[in-house]
Amino acid sequence: MFQLGKKQSLFIVKELDFGVYLGEEPNAPLEDRVLLPKKQVPKNCRIGNRIEVFLYKDSKDRIIATTNEPLLCVGEVGKLKVSQVTKIGAFLDWGLEKDILLPYKEQTSRVREGDEVLAAIYVDKSSRLAATMKVYKYLHLNSDYEKDDMVRGTVYEIHEEFGAFVAVDDRFSALIPKKELYGDIKVGDVVTARVTDIKEDGKLDLSVREKAYIQIEKDVVKLVKIMESFDGVLPFNDKSAPEVIKRETGMSKNEFKRAVGNLLKNGKITIQPDCIRLKKS
Repeated sequence: MFQLGKKQSLFIVKELDFGVYLGEEPNAPLEDRVLLPKKQVPKNCRIGNRIEVFLYKDSKDRIIATTNEPLLCVGEVGKLKVSQVTKIGAFLDWGLEKDILLPYKEQTSRVREGDEVLAAIYVDKSSRLAATMKVYKYLHLNSDYEKDDMVRGTVYEIHEEFGAFVAVDDRFSALIPKKELYGDIKVGDVVTARVTDIKEDGKLDLSVREKAYIQIEKDVVKLVKIMESFDGVLPFNDKSAPEVIKRETGMSKNEFKRAVGNLLKNGKITIQPDCIRLKKS
């Protein structure tokens, strides 16, 4: 049985001027053969020889073989470049003559020509190969990472309720929970994060924040730089609305208050009713 979107080792069963027909058996019947175009046939191949090919569909929706290597096979995840955006979706360059379609309904954010997107290859309901950015079910759960390890991964989807879904090493399933989501993180970003938990099924929980005592130090440095950019005056204080603090500093209100408390304790700032002032050194 031919496996669309995968590599197969097939026999050459017939030679023609325009290529060779391949089958799973040396004497495969006509209805169980697939064409390998002449320009794809390796030199010195003869009837009865085995040859490894990749099976996909041509522009007329016929299964066809190629000896070219696709960047991804069915079920695999990787980064592909957007070659064109059309009314039906985006087309991705996956190493073959015919680009693969990424339908709009399979996009977790809109893509533009030239973008690199994390995608998986699948067979759609019409038995055609297509790409999807919804890679959750194609990711692995058997990473060797442990709690507190630092990892890198690609954000492939952001869910308002759960947080940011990440493919660690573009292979392993992970989540930055909503409560750990800080800064302007968006689909396609490559993030460095800390493993905070490993679920029973192997999925990783991540945080883009350091451990608290390390993070306070970083937040203090960040806050001082922000204040210096305002000529030493921050036009709000720790009583301000969380939305204002988040927008202006990228910190939660609690993190902001911890950083402010550290600066106050060390005599670096004064807090006034409508602002925070950095003391001159």
